[in-house]
Amino acid sequence: MSPSDRLLYLSRADVVAAAGPGSDLFVATVAEAFALHARGQTVQPLKPYLRWRPDGHIADRIIAMPAYVGGDRPAAGLKWVGSRHDNPSRHGLERASAVIVLNDPDTHRPVAIMEGGLISAARTAAVTAVAARHLARTGFTTLTCVGCGPIGRRQVLTLLEQFPSVRTVWLFDLDPPAAVALAAELGAGRPKVEVHIAADAESAVRAGDVVVTATVADRPWLPAAWLRPGTLLANVSIMDAAKDVFLSADKVVVDDWDQCNREGKVIHQLTTEGSFSRDRLHAELGEIVIGRRPGREHDDEVILLNPMGMAVIDVACANAVYDRARAAKIGTWLPR
Repeated sequence: MSPSDRLLYLSRADVVAAAGPGSDLFVATVAEAFALHARGQTVQPLKPYLRWRPDGHIADRIIAMPAYVGGDRPAAGLKWVGSRHDNPSRHGLERASAVIVLNDPDTHRPVAIMEGGLISAARTAAVTAVAARHLARTGFTTLTCVGCGPIGRRQVLTLLEQFPSVRTVWLFDLDPPAAVALAAELGAGRPKVEVHIAADAESAVRAGDVVVTATVADRPWLPAAWLRPGTLLANVSIMDAAKDVFLSADKVVVDDWDQCNREGKVIHQLTTEGSFSRDRLHAELGEIVIGRRPGREHDDEVILLNPMGMAVIDVACANAVYDRARAAKIGTWLPR
């Protein structure tokens, strides 16, 4: 059977094996993808949201995320990602799940299908790490994470790996056992890092030099008053930062303006009201990565990162995993 007659399937275990330990592959790939995007070497249609419950939770949806990524190793593909906010409590499942399909950019034929949940979590954390390189205070020592599920866990692990200056981690979750479990994991084998569980979200946020929100909140709860000077807030789960954070922050940075300014998210609400606009945005993250726009310029700046999630990043990361899997002969070849 010729290669053109086969499709490589990668399970989650295969993805783990191919990616290797740590976050370096994802961080490097994400940084390069942002650079390509800023230089106009990507194609990324607006992603459609599939919803069928008019009164459902904002996190309940299935999203199609197609993209083409140019550069030295071009790739095309689609992430199909489903989310149900109460999967953990009702079904004992992770909130989000995904598959990624890669297509040959020349023939357009599918060449691989892989489990996408792990790649989603890893690339989301890598985005925060890339942003922190440019937007956090140099040598920051305190990290806060509100929301201690799989996405929050990956955020913390990646940031600890990429920024050895971190000495203190503050955690909070509305489900206390989730924070306890993550604290126990972080405490094992990291004697130089102090891990604390905050009594409430406000205490956690006020303590952090870098603050990450990884919740399933359906309305903003984090006001600007909680952010001390010099904070980088990574608004990973999008609906956490209140409107006054966007309006008072020294810099607001997004991954992609067109992707962020839609679906009734806070930034979309503000632009609809006329109180925010593309002109008020400091930059897209890729512009900062390539040096077109500055990152942090002063230690006391409050900077908001609002990453909606880009298909370009998913496809680039999936392609990197695919290359490693083929080189290591990992995965299962399926007939078409």
